[in-house]
Amino acid sequence: MPLIQIEPEIKITEKAANEIMQIMKENNVPLDYGLRVGVKGGGCSGLTYTLGFDVEQKEADTLIQTNNIKLYVDGKSLFYLSGTELDFTDGLDGKGFVFNNPNASKTCGCGESFGV
Repeated sequence: MPLIQIEPEIKITEKAANEIMQIMKENNVPLDYGLRVGVKGGGCSGLTYTLGFDVEQKEADTLIQTNNIKLYVDGKSLFYLSGTELDFTDGLDGKGFVFNNPNASKTCGCGESFGV
């Protein structure tokens, strides 16, 4: 069956992709690993974002390739993250990854949790 190319449900900015590659290099993470992006219950707004490297795609994962990065996203997380852009900031307000999530109807002051 031929593969159908669709637009990624989650996008990574070039700045975030460069930071991910730098972190992989500094921590000797093999280039064939993917970035697992997800959500879990918790935080002051109900849900928190998760990021981590994973050696392989799990059976229920969606694989998204964006900006030369493989993303592994489980179905529940994809529901909450669809349309999200992962960015990286190193400005005066702090340094770190930022989730620009159009599904979030509320966020906490620190930006690490959200609600829908």
